[in-house]
Amino acid sequence: MVSDKGFNGLVIKIQNTKYRVAKGKIMAEAGVPLGQLVNVATNLGLTGMEWAAGIPGTAGGAVYGNAGAFGKSMKDIASKVEVYDVKTGKFKIVSNKDCRFSYRESIFKKKKNLIIVSVILKLKNGKKSEIEEIIKEHVNHKIKTQPLNYPSAGSVFKNPKNFYASFAYSAARMIEECGLKGKKIGDAKISEKHANFIVNLGKANEKDIKKMINLIKKEVKKKFGVVLEEEIQLLER
Repeated sequence: MVSDKGFNGLVIKIQNTKYRVAKGKIMAEAGVPLGQLVNVATNLGLTGMEWAAGIPGTAGGAVYGNAGAFGKSMKDIASKVEVYDVKTGKFKIVSNKDCRFSYRESIFKKKKNLIIVSVILKLKNGKKSEIEEIIKEHVNHKIKTQPLNYPSAGSVFKNPKNFYASFAYSAARMIEECGLKGKKIGDAKISEKHANFIVNLGKANEKDIKKMINLIKKEVKKKFGVVLEEEIQLLER
């Protein structure tokens, strides 16, 4: 989410979109749309990317935030990542282990000098029909449970770790139990379909959404004693 005041800096959009496939691996440049890679893998009968169906963004972005769904993430398939180090002016390869993937996190969020250039995705052989069926189930689930008919930045908050241990509440569940579903500030609204989505009804700005984020964090902390952490990235001036 970008500040209403803009960003006082240089923004580079990665648009390198080449990819190739060899021996169960997809070597994809950072700008390849994630959905395109899902289609490529499916058509070749390669399994491991079904969870990514319907997730917007690029291969590089997915690595950066360790994108995931349905219990899987980039951590499971990103074998190696090629980066450009702006400090040294050199390219280098980062192993899966050195990416330090965790829940919606990676080393690249901490080391801003590393620009993701490409990634090698290691997949397994599977049956195309079975892969297509899993993707269909995942996409249908998203259609039923997420407000895809409105603009949004996706899930706003990360799910708390080890909360209640045996009965872990999701961020969405806690927001809902605070009675915040449908709450509006300006044109920003907490989705009635999925409480962890703040949708734009037409003219919502960063100020509206930040007010909503702060309200949610305040109410959840008051009711559950949990401080929610944003999953979305805030780009401030």
